[in-house]
Amino acid sequence: MVVTEKKLNYVNSKLRRMLPNPVIRDETSADVEEITRVTVAAFQDLAVSSHNEQDVIIGLREAGALAVSLVAESAPRIIGHIAFSPVKISDGTPSWYGLGPVSVLPKYQRQGVGRALIEEGLLRLRRMEARGCCLVGHPEYYGRFGFEHVQGLVFEGAPPEAFFVLSFDGHVPRGTLTFHDAFTKKSSGQEPLDP
Repeated sequence: MVVTEKKLNYVNSKLRRMLPNPVIRDETSADVEEITRVTVAAFQDLAVSSHNEQDVIIGLREAGALAVSLVAESAPRIIGHIAFSPVKISDGTPSWYGLGPVSVLPKYQRQGVGRALIEEGLLRLRRMEARGCCLVGHPEYYGRFGFEHVQGLVFEGAPPEAFFVLSFDGHVPRGTLTFHDAFTKKSSGQEPLDP
């Protein structure tokens, strides 16, 4: 599935009808605390979470590895956030990114906010001439964005059914994928998080 400007405009218009004046925009330094609050709240009741997603975002930000970091804002508050960061692939293929974490306040979940963040983020990656994106996530959700399971590219930190790939140029690298170190560093005394 190709994310086009027309598709993005449709999603944003649908989102505008559901929420008062929502905006998808780049994060700013003034948003950092609010992004942390949204991320903690989004994962608070999720049983499969290690509850350190906020630390992953902080680690990516501190390392200068947030290639794309977007917020969903419904004035005057931030209601969602998404992060994309570079990944390494053992065959040396450049310009691939990892999606995650993506967070939406529980009150606004299942209203298209996460979808709008994902689609805008993928569009931004394409504009950056990225070659593809990958993630670890819920098997029933990410297929709608064109993500799929592939042969030949593996991530050893999660079950194969939870690892998804979306190639922008039709080429899928072969080898082992590694997410940024921020995903595996322990912080706040918690266990490491798979992206």
